[in-house]
Amino acid sequence: MIISEVMEILGRPTILAILIWMMEFLLPLWIAFLVGLLAGWVWRPRSFNCGFRISVPCLSYGLVNHRSKGSDSAQSLDSDEALAAAAERLDASETEKEIGSLLTDDDFEHLHHLVESFGQSPPWKRVMDRSTSNMSYQAWQRDIPNGPPQYCSRTVYEDATPELLRDFFWDDEFRLKWDDMIVQADILEESAITGAMVVHWIRKFPFFCSDREYIIGRRIWESKGSYYCVTKGVPYESVPRKDKPRRVDVYYSSWLIRTVRNGPSSSSTSEVLLFHHEDMGIPWEIAKIGVRQGMWGAVKNIERGFRAYQKYRFSGGSVSHHATMAHINTKVHVKEEESSSESQIIIMRSSSSSSSSGGGGGGGDDNGGSKNGIHIPKMLIVGGVVALACSLDQGLLTKTLIFGIARKLGSIGRRAMPR
Repeated sequence: MIISEVMEILGRPTILAILIWMMEFLLPLWIAFLVGLLAGWVWRPRSFNCGFRISVPCLSYGLVNHRSKGSDSAQSLDSDEALAAAAERLDASETEKEIGSLLTDDDFEHLHHLVESFGQSPPWKRVMDRSTSNMSYQAWQRDIPNGPPQYCSRTVYEDATPELLRDFFWDDEFRLKWDDMIVQADILEESAITGAMVVHWIRKFPFFCSDREYIIGRRIWESKGSYYCVTKGVPYESVPRKDKPRRVDVYYSSWLIRTVRNGPSSSSTSEVLLFHHEDMGIPWEIAKIGVRQGMWGAVKNIERGFRAYQKYRFSGGSVSHHATMAHINTKVHVKEEESSSESQIIIMRSSSSSSSSGGGGGGGDDNGGSKNGIHIPKMLIVGGVVALACSLDQGLLTKTLIFGIARKLGSIGRRAMPR
């Protein structure tokens, strides 16, 4: 039919006649197009926040509207709101599923196992035992095959409740005020059901090293007032990798917070058992030297930050969103007879303290001066070695060279600074 009409057009004698006929031919098509456009605009779904995952509900909604065009406007509005609510629930359920796959009960069981098996193989070596007027600190370190050095520490805070310590360690907003190594801390995802979070940290390293980036998943399990706080590195494709800051993939820092001695209000004494390891991209032997030298200073800085946080909260300071998320915990039951880690740690501390000369110093971390020989500051030795480690790659030859220098400098340091 169309071919015959076209042939008829070409057979017309004048161009004007052809144009007139074409207008007559196309006018019904234009009218149908405009009517369809108007109908589609009137019947369109008003909720446009549907993503690819909910394209089928969006299509179904359009069909329902088309079939029920005789409904009143109130019913249509209710349907729009119901769809928007359904879309939000679907997005929330997807987020819960994603975070749930990153932080599971297996993580709690792993931390619980670390607490209960403290003192077992591979053995822990005590590296520090110090205290202040309202805080005591002990630390241990061990090496494992094919992994970075592992650390365990026990910090006892006088006049501190487990709940306030839990909020303090979770509160990244307040952390930016006292932790000068953190330059950025953002929440990427969170779960209103489990309290789990995925956070993005950027930590400042010395000027001769690039800053480090962390994608951290964290979640809290609670058992009879004791809090198992898990934080670990998790994969997260939504944040692309960059050359700088360098991303740290191997990261584990989890702790148990519990009461040691009850008291009125904030007079309770609480302990924090921390298990930590990470691969910062620095040769592990060099990292061990740096950690050991900076450990006590970092612990004192944390304690100052906590006391400032304690004062802020007692004065009526608002609870941040981060701290509010710390209140959402997963309840678990831990058998009393299994909770023997405290006695294990105390026994290890007692047996190790007998070999320590001096009261609070312990652990061979005192910075003594040289009586006979050249005085070489430890930080100068450590700074030079760490700078060398950061400026070179991590090939076998480089590691051998650095380890050799570290041993030489270490032996000089030991002669210059007897313990």
